[in-house]
Amino acid sequence: QVQLVESGGGLVQAGGSLKLSCAASGRTFVWSAMGWFLQAPGKEREFVAAINWNGGSTAYADSVKGRFTISRDNAKNTVYLQMNSLKPEDTAVYYCAASRRNYISQERYEYTYWGQGTQVTVSS
Repeated sequence: QVQLVESGGGLVQAGGSLKLSCAASGRTFVWSAMGWFLQAPGKEREFVAAINWNGGSTAYADSVKGRFTISRDNAKNTVYLQMNSLKPEDTAVYYCAASRRNYISQERYEYTYWGQGTQVTVSS
């Protein structure tokens, strides 16, 4: 079992930065691939970024490439999402997710555990 708690969301102006954190509990965290997804009002939850179990492999949605960076610190059981050059269209609830597998995936069904989400609002 893995429990996930996101933090770091908030209100920021366009062009600004935020860093999201996801604290995980559970002994299987170290071996789990982790992902970030977002869900805007009235839309489906969509993939943002993912990282494999040891941080050696990452993947990003085209819309965030070059602006967002996913990382993890297994000693702290935490995964991060550094978001730079934020745009109003990045506004959404951001969810952290943990997979039972150690390789990355962009598919929601590959992720078993989900956090409650943290709101990110980017003003123009």
